[in-house]
Amino acid sequence: MPPTLSGSRLPRRTAGAVGAVALIALGAAPAGAADPEPSLVLGQIGPIDGLRPDSRFSVPTSFTNTGTAALGKVWMSYSVTRGLAHTEVPSNCSRYEITDFDEEPSRSVVLCEFDQTVRPGVVYAPERPLTLKALDHALYDELRVTVDSTETGPGDGASEPVKGTGPALKLVERPDETPAAPGSSQGSGWGAATVKVTARNTADFQVSGARLKGRAGDTVPLVVKFTNAGPGWVLREIGAGATRIRVRMPAGTSVTKTDGFCKSLGSGTYECGTAQAWINEGGGGTYRFELRIDKAVPGAKGSVALAGQPRPFDVHKANDTADIVLDATGAGSTAGGGSTSSTGGSGTKTSGGSASGSGSSGTGGTATAGTAGTAATGGGMADTGAGPALPLAGAAAGAVVLGAGTVLAVRRRAARQR
Repeated sequence: MPPTLSGSRLPRRTAGAVGAVALIALGAAPAGAADPEPSLVLGQIGPIDGLRPDSRFSVPTSFTNTGTAALGKVWMSYSVTRGLAHTEVPSNCSRYEITDFDEEPSRSVVLCEFDQTVRPGVVYAPERPLTLKALDHALYDELRVTVDSTETGPGDGASEPVKGTGPALKLVERPDETPAAPGSSQGSGWGAATVKVTARNTADFQVSGARLKGRAGDTVPLVVKFTNAGPGWVLREIGAGATRIRVRMPAGTSVTKTDGFCKSLGSGTYECGTAQAWINEGGGGTYRFELRIDKAVPGAKGSVALAGQPRPFDVHKANDTADIVLDATGAGSTAGGGSTSSTGGSGTKTSGGSASGSGSSGTGGTATAGTAGTAATGGGMADTGAGPALPLAGAAAGAVVLGAGTVLAVRRRAARQR
């Protein structure tokens, strides 16, 4: 069952266990006198393939009470991911929405209550199957059907249930069908089945590169993007990323800051993932780095490319790769004249991802050395009238801090040796 449904089952089980212990302790009932537990098993539901967007399809479901006692009421739920929609809701059913959380995508749920006797060993099914619709962005979706002997309710993170207005739905016996055999959920009072639903649709994954500009010694921002241009959304296996993006840095550069969703593969190459196992149509990710131009290499070029799992749904391959072009000028070494620093110098990165400060300026994906950076290497604060006194004061302050740090380090070493 969905986490929001099964989550409410724990207190009920816990309460039952505590009650059983109390009865035994008080001698209120002899062992073996407890009521038999119900057991419901769903019939098999095969995968649904080849749907066309904007088409409708029915969901035939049946179940068997494999327990030993009749039930006076059962509940059935139909949960679908965001590429599918319910077409009608009977008056004995309610509909509610569950927002995405953790690694679970959002879902729409219809929960039906059947107030009628369900005898053991008999196959039951709704008198008419519920109908679903594949939406324009359907591609890889999931249907989850449950049958339960107790009402679980929407649970946390769900919208307020809305009662249906369609004709009431009831259960009918299917005497010609073979009853389901007891399954692994025997004695649990509920059964569930998860069905993969696939539509004939496409999704265009694409990446964008960048054009950088700067001098040897500069630190410049690099921003690359991944986008799902649709029309379909993509849902992968829960726990896996929707795709991966491989970023190869231009020659003559080194990375001073890495995006949190990326890891180094060595040799200036990084692989980036996605936060969830799904990507909505129009969604994607932005990955931010900071590069230090170590030396000017004529024609330096890197790349951005899609990687990871196969993408049979993506028929547009031309936008699966993009270039990172670097136009670097200056000496072939970072010694002298560097206008930015990865350790808090005059060119630092703001929270918005652009370089700021006197050493360099960044706009979009470019970084160019400014005149203020050149002045800083040859005269310091000439515009402020501070002259050489301020650098000397700064050096003195640095010496004090260094001395204090040395004393602190000695004390810490001494403390560790005790």
